[in-house]
Amino acid sequence: MRDLRVSITDRCNFRCLYCLPETEQAANFYRTKFDAVRNPKPFALTPIRYEWKPRADLLTFEEIERFVRISVSLGIEKVRVTGGEPMLRKGVETLVGKLAAIPGVQDLAMTTNGQLFAAKAAVLRAAGLKRVSFSMDSLDRANFQKLTGRDGLAEVLAGLDTARQLGFGPVKVNAVVIRDLNDHELEALAEFAHERDLSFRFIEFMPLDSSRAWQKELVVPGREILARLRARFGLVPVDQAGNPAETARRWAFPDGRGEIGIIAPVSEPFCGHCNRLRLTADGKLRTCLFSLAEHDFRPLLRGGASDDDLAARLIELVTHKEAGHRIGQPDFVQPARTMSCIGG
Repeated sequence: MRDLRVSITDRCNFRCLYCLPETEQAANFYRTKFDAVRNPKPFALTPIRYEWKPRADLLTFEEIERFVRISVSLGIEKVRVTGGEPMLRKGVETLVGKLAAIPGVQDLAMTTNGQLFAAKAAVLRAAGLKRVSFSMDSLDRANFQKLTGRDGLAEVLAGLDTARQLGFGPVKVNAVVIRDLNDHELEALAEFAHERDLSFRFIEFMPLDSSRAWQKELVVPGREILARLRARFGLVPVDQAGNPAETARRWAFPDGRGEIGIIAPVSEPFCGHCNRLRLTADGKLRTCLFSLAEHDFRPLLRGGASDDDLAARLIELVTHKEAGHRIGQPDFVQPARTMSCIGG
């Protein structure tokens, strides 16, 4: 294990259709798809109403720092701060500074929806944040609002520009692709990456939404995405032999400005090379994004366990990491918590 994703809050200021689809636009989209694909019965969107964790249930910055320090001593090299939306956690720059100071952290990054990023970008950079990834599923204002439940495209673009100006690099952008919703924007999003010299990641739609409304028919397979983009842009493969655990298959534009990544966990699982662990905001370790079991470290962190005790527990759990998820298989069971609670 070399990569640790640390969620610092379960709260989010967006209501994305593929995560927390609680808007009427999301209901209308899924209703149309269910009626057309599954059966003629009316569809009612019934999302699970999570109660956000009280502050006392969230790990403190000191507890997160300790867990990360122990994880790094066991081989973790890359740490990514996630949420929910990490910018909603008060004092996030303080945590970034603590994590950046841990010897052995070679790469410290953050994933954000970008709406609140610009205001704190400079202090995060000064605190030691090296990289940032933005979620941006559409370049069309109306479609962006349909996807995210918020009219926030301008703020996300401003945050992205600020990150580039401050020297974060590479700046990555992630887009979840959903058929009949934003797949018509593939070429426009790729052109945006080329113009701005960005690393753009197209991600297959995964079953991690709170309403359990995911349908395989709405997944645009990675190979379909790649075929369209290669036909338009003449992309050339990037040599990734040195990093087999990387989730994205990467392709560069011929002139060297920007690149495209395809993350295809549904149609082309990469579980055999996975080197990631996830820590939820309330202190649960997940050995897979689709784990059905969560291992609670908060009682250990708050109950007097030694660093050696914590390290031994980590080693024990990693030894039994799942062989892989089973998306699309008859026995697949969706995790109880949605992506905003798990940490991406």
